[in-house]
Amino acid sequence: MVDLTTVRTLLVHNDWANGELLRCAAPLPAAPLDRPIDMGVGSLRRTLLHIYNGEHVWLQRWRRQSETPWPSEDELVAMADLSSRFTRQYQERDAFLATLTPADVARAQVYRDSKGGLFTATLGDMLLQALHHSAHHRAQAVNMLRQVGAEAPELDYMVRVRRPVAT
Repeated sequence: MVDLTTVRTLLVHNDWANGELLRCAAPLPAAPLDRPIDMGVGSLRRTLLHIYNGEHVWLQRWRRQSETPWPSEDELVAMADLSSRFTRQYQERDAFLATLTPADVARAQVYRDSKGGLFTATLGDMLLQALHHSAHHRAQAVNMLRQVGAEAPELDYMVRVRRPVAT
């Protein structure tokens, strides 16, 4: 069974890691953000928007709004605007998560994927999928930042939580 406390801990890391990517992408002009890269959805801007869209769509699925279509990733969204969208979405997501019980997380739900297929999974598994989807595409975004010559953040979980031992 998926534990809500662990999910919330992983979401804190998720939000921090997304913020680190946006921090590194924010100073970049359009050319490196939109440079075609043969990976994932094809450019750094599109990848960052894909991470946002994935978290948005999964939130709608968690709420049993299974018909949510996948948003376009062609928008030339400014990094500051995308950061604001993430912040609003985190607040909406956290409000939803605050209503959940362990029984809710264990229940099976039906959802429609981006290709139109109907599937069932527990809400807990759907929560984990959203986290893994974002982590997968964050790894691509880090690689893209390197390819365009920008700062590439270290997003490992332990980088955020570990503390040096005083000697």
